[in-house]
Amino acid sequence: MTTSASASDPASSRPEPAPPSTPPSTPARAVPTATLAELADRATASRGRPAYGHDALITCDRLVRIFSADGVEVQALQGLDLLVREGELMALVGASGSGKSTLMNILAGLDSPTAGAARVAGRDLLSMTAKDRLAYRREVVGFVWQQTARNLLPYLTAAQNIALPLRLAGSRGGAKGRRARTERALELLELLDIADCRDRRPRQLSGGQQQRVAIAVALANNPAVLLADEPTGELDSHTAEQIFAAFRTANERLGTTVVIVTHDQAVAGEVRRTVAIRDGRTSTEVLRRSEVDAATGHETVVAREYAMLDRAGRLQLPADYTAALGMRDRVALELESDHVAVRPDDSESGGKHG
Repeated sequence: MTTSASASDPASSRPEPAPPSTPPSTPARAVPTATLAELADRATASRGRPAYGHDALITCDRLVRIFSADGVEVQALQGLDLLVREGELMALVGASGSGKSTLMNILAGLDSPTAGAARVAGRDLLSMTAKDRLAYRREVVGFVWQQTARNLLPYLTAAQNIALPLRLAGSRGGAKGRRARTERALELLELLDIADCRDRRPRQLSGGQQQRVAIAVALANNPAVLLADEPTGELDSHTAEQIFAAFRTANERLGTTVVIVTHDQAVAGEVRRTVAIRDGRTSTEVLRRSEVDAATGHETVVAREYAMLDRAGRLQLPADYTAALGMRDRVALELESDHVAVRPDDSESGGKHG
């Protein structure tokens, strides 16, 4: 039988336990919104930041070049970014069709970009008139072609070929002008170790001598940038070394910025910086530096390859890396404290990479 507790029962006098109270819910934190004043400050700070490539001699910013033929468009440059500092000696490498020759023609003022921005020594290559472009080619850049016949006039001597750009640029006439041009020609011939070629015409010169005279012609007006398109492509290895020595001399003695397009790995390996172009964009960059062993004093050159990260955050992974790991279509990214890990896509297998 069930009995009820009496009033005298101590247990009956205990108050009923209160039901557990639900803790008050924490109000959601409001996402702070910027005031108009803060937005204005941010905009002002953004305007105050230096522009991309403000301290570079050559700036290519998302550069695009599209060619049309028979109704088909070919995008030779696909948003290429490149910075070259004043005084650099660097090489551009890439397979045929990669876009490196298109880039060189744009930098030389021989072609115009379709979109993006390109500046050389303060000149905007997109806004140039025909007159501006002519002055740019005469005063700002020097160019050396692979085919020696394109660099020199066959009926002029070496000294006369070098003096010609000075005349075209409007150097003063008369006896003083001729004397100044002759002195400049002899100075460059001496600098490049071909002073004995001053009175010879191109047909009387070897291939290496012709290219060194061509470099002297390109340097005649003291350009800010010297561009060379496969300058050793038609020369043997020993002569190619002499040509590269001429570029190094121009860079070190005259302070000229030198950019060389080349397939020659020996030439590419001699410069401090080699930039590879693939599919119309810069893909990788090799930087070389000298290290001296503290114990032996022996100097060695250490090279390290980097992937290029463009302004949109894109990079091109080397093909042999992606093939080795079976990467295609997409990859997994993990942000670590000091690096970003790039891993093969494992979404279908359900696996996890350690």
